[in-house]
Parts: sequence; C-alpha cells; structure tokens
Amino acid sequence: MNKTVPGNDALLDAPEHVLSTMERDGSRRWLRPRLSMGAWWQRRRIVAYVLMVVFVLVPHLRIGGKPVILLDIAAREFTILGRTFLPTDTLLLALLMLTVFVSIVLVTAIAGRAWCGWACPQTVYMEFLFRPIDRLFEGTVGKGGKPKRSVSFPLQIARFVVYVLLCGFLAHTFLAYFVRTDQLREWVTSSPIEHPVAFVVMAATLGLMLFDFMFFREQLCLIACPYGRFQSVMLDEQSMIVAYDHVRGEPRKRGKHTAGDGAGDCVDCNQCVVVCPTGIDIRDGLQMECVNCTQCIDACDVVMERVGSPKGLIRYSSQDSIAGKAMKMFRARTIVYPVILFVLLSGLVFAISTKSGFDARIIRPGGAPFTMYPDGTASNEFRIRLVNRTSEPQQYSLVSDSGDVTIEVLDEEKMDLEPGQSVLVPVHVTFKGSMTRGSGRKVVPATISDESDNVREVEFSLLGPR
Repeated sequence: MNKTVPGNDALLDAPEHVLSTMERDGSRRWLRPRLSMGAWWQRRRIVAYVLMVVFVLVPHLRIGGKPVILLDIAAREFTILGRTFLPTDTLLLALLMLTVFVSIVLVTAIAGRAWCGWACPQTVYMEFLFRPIDRLFEGTVGKGGKPKRSVSFPLQIARFVVYVLLCGFLAHTFLAYFVRTDQLREWVTSSPIEHPVAFVVMAATLGLMLFDFMFFREQLCLIACPYGRFQSVMLDEQSMIVAYDHVRGEPRKRGKHTAGDGAGDCVDCNQCVVVCPTGIDIRDGLQMECVNCTQCIDACDVVMERVGSPKGLIRYSSQDSIAGKAMKMFRARTIVYPVILFVLLSGLVFAISTKSGFDARIIRPGGAPFTMYPDGTASNEFRIRLVNRTSEPQQYSLVSDSGDVTIEVLDEEKMDLEPGQSVLVPVHVTFKGSMTRGSGRKVVPATISDESDNVREVEFSLLGPR
C-alpha cells in the first residue's frame, strides 16, 4: 500500500508529474525543451517561416478589389477569397463551415495532428519565434533546455519589451482579419481618444497574446484547445502519427547493447522526452498531448546513429504498421470523408456560381389579401427585400413580364442601394380581376436588374377573386 505523507490527507501518492505541466505538489512545471535540429525540424522551420509571411500578408491581399479574408463581424459581412457572404446566406455559410470541418477531419484521419505540429499559429509562433527569443536571453541559442545563466532584471525587462513589440504587431495582424486594413491603419495613426472602443479591443488582444506566449504557452494546446480531445474519434489504427516502435524498442536498456542480451533498440536515454514541447514521453503510446511536432523523431535518430542502430525507432507511422499489420489505403474513413467533402464542395461551388450580385425576395405583408375596384381590377401589396452584394452603389429597376399586370414601386428612393445595404421596398401590384378566376391565385413573373447588368427573375403570387 502506498504510504501517505504526514499531514497530507491524500490516500495515494501522486505520480512524479500529475500532468505534463504540473508537478507532484500541484505547482507549475515550466517546460524548456531542448532543441534537436534534425531533418524534420529543418522542414518545419521552412514551413513555419513561410506561414508567418502568409499570416501577415493575407489581410492585405485583394481579389477583385476585395480582401482575400475579412470577417467583419460589426458590419456582418464575411469575405472569403474575394466573395462576400452576408448573414442571410445561411446555406452558403453552412456549406462553408461544414467543408472546413470535414477537411480537418479528413486530414486528421490520414495524417494525424499534422495541423497542430506544422501549421497552427500557436505552434508556429511559439516554437519558431518566442522560444528562440527565450533561448537568446537565457544563453541557450540553438540548444534549448535549462538556462545557462540567470536572467538579470534588466534582461527580463528587455525580453518583456521584445514580447510587447512582437505581440503588438501580431495583435494588429490578427485584428486585420476582422477589421478593414484601411480602417485599422487609421486607428493606428490617430489618437486613441478618437476611437476608445477600438483602442480597448486592441489593448485586450495584445494582453491576451502576452498572457498566451509568456505564461499560458503549451497549456493552450493541452487544456484550452478541444482538437486534441476530438482526435480520438477522428483517428483510427491506420492513421499516420508520430509513434514509438515498441516492438523494436522494448525492453529498454541503458548504454550500448550487445548481441544476445535480449534488449530492444531503445537505450532509455530520455532524449525524446527532454525535447518534447508538451512534456510527454512518446514511448507511452498515442497521447492527447502529442502535437506531432517530430522533435522526438529528430532526437531519437541522432541517438540511433551514435549507437549504430537503424533510424526510425520513433517515426511517422500508424498503430497497425507498428504492430506488423498491412497498411490499407482504402478504408471506411478514407472513402466516406472524401465523398462527403466532394458533395459539400460541389454544393458550395454551385451555390456561389449561381449567386447574383444582389438578393431579391418577395414578401407578402399582413392585412387584406387583395383589394377590388369598381372597374374590375384588383391589387395586392408586397414588400421586396433587396440586398446589394456588389462593392458599388446600385440603382435597381423592376419590370413586369406580363402586359396585364402593373407594378408600382411606392418608394423609388429605396431602389438606390449602397454597397452591402439591405432594404424593404413597398410595391403595389394592379391586375385584371379575371386573372384569378377559378383558383383565386395567379403567379406572374417579373424582372429586377441593376446597373451592373445583374438580373434576377422573381415571381409575384397574386391573390384575387375566384
């Protein structure tokens, strides 16, 4: 039976590390991973630097005069690849979100947490921007691990200033995805007194980034991000992951091995643990905390070279491959997910390609269904919901396609719309009462057009005498 410490009410002794970032006594375990600059790290560094440039440039790029990505929540406009979506685009937004979700699920099913280790902004900036800064001030450049010297107070201040400057730049870049760059530029170059709300938002974003990269760090991946918890339902035994070959590596034995000693290839050097940015031991199997950063692969390959054993004791593989089972390219996940993704993409492309430069929807208000006049004519009242989707002001015209019907716009000024504007236009429709004889209803077409030659065909469902 485990003994308890006097004065401690715990029934069982805690393990050495309760979590990878928590010590036995509940205190924070600060991770300072060593750096293994092997082939995989070199590849990740190139990808990371390219992505840093991409993350910064994307808000400033334009397609047809519109941003590549702009999620303008205040204006309720979402521009993606130069195409603007409005809150009324329920189907388009739903298809877009489902496409992104299924794409993530498909990538995870095939390549594990490739996003986390290679492309997630948290990993990219933490491992290739802020940890190198820490190593610079701690005297461990190119090596990592525990500081070689105590960081003096002036150096701590200097490091904090560098963090503030970098996080300030990243905060502005992040907000550029939600605020138009010209407006953001105006905020930056003017006094905070002129835009106090925007200044508070900017300061809050800067504060959150400082908290994340200075304090929270890898705990964002371990505690806050739900992706690691979802991976258990996204992965299967055939998914590619960073894995330790326990068949080849066990049983472990320190030092050099000799033929016939029955030991596996693992020399229990612990290098795969000290380089891990989330503090886990990859030899314990697939774990939620593993972000597939490949640092353990590089570290283990170096050790295998030194002891004269083949590389790949830790490698990209699957659980079935480690167990000696054949890889299956075609399985339920790799067939069903692509089919679903293809259907969603096809629907999204079709919906976008058939979307006009404006929306027009006929609405029948409450009240009397129709009005009869002494001369035998009848009238209906309607509202037209017009939405200008173009980036230019537009003037709209409404023409009936039936000679027996007269359509009168009651407020002509509402037919002039600014970019993104949405209005309700009252319309009075007059027609011969004989048109609805028998069923009491008659559908008549009409055409709405703008100055950019966008045309929409609409239908008025007229109600009249039977």
